[in-house]
Amino acid sequence: MNIILLDREEVIGDLVTLRDHRAEHIVKVLRASPNDRVTVGIINGKVGNGIIKELGKHHPYHVKLKVILDKMPEAPAPLDIMLALPRPIVFKRVIRHLTTLGVDHVFVVNAAKVEKSYWQSSVVTEEGWKRYVREGLAQAVDTRLVEFAFFRGFKPFIQEVIPEIKDRYAQMLVAHPESVNEVTRIYRAGKNPVLLAIGPEGGWNEYELEQMRIQGFEQFSLGPRILRVETAVTAVHASITLLR
Repeated sequence: MNIILLDREEVIGDLVTLRDHRAEHIVKVLRASPNDRVTVGIINGKVGNGIIKELGKHHPYHVKLKVILDKMPEAPAPLDIMLALPRPIVFKRVIRHLTTLGVDHVFVVNAAKVEKSYWQSSVVTEEGWKRYVREGLAQAVDTRLVEFAFFRGFKPFIQEVIPEIKDRYAQMLVAHPESVNEVTRIYRAGKNPVLLAIGPEGGWNEYELEQMRIQGFEQFSLGPRILRVETAVTAVHASITLLR
């Protein structure tokens, strides 16, 4: 936890009192003392310092901070993700990874090789996924909540939603290990926004790939190896970031 994240309503004037895992982290991990400073930020707001005014070092822990917020976090990379819903345990890791790496929007979609039971997981709920977004933000020292939107039908998303949003993007790319194109050969967006599609571990099927091609997605490969979703997310994000 490299930043203590606060909800706006928690701060009264310029003071906030923490009595949960954040207080425990300040006491047990940071080993802070009165008048020490810790990095704090308001969700979807500014970043700054919290000066410790009171500190209870024994359970139940509590920490009172004077909050000084003086800068906005850096804007996320101009990169949106279209993600086939992974297994819930993998999805939790992917949320953390994407939030830590920095993206703007994530469109979570169904696919032929996505198990129906995945949609019953609590991580698909707003309360569920936001928990892991916060963990990613705390790692990256960021406050901007990544927006997740869920679409249980692939066809309606690709045929109805994509035509409405495609003009936002300089380029739409889909990772596919059987493509003959390396990302360095087809990437040209530079600093402009990109929509990047990453499929399930079983891959997109031919129908899904064809529908994406019709909408203007270009295929690329990172090589012949089949990657796990969380590995692919990190590798592709790193490749696009390096090219940018």
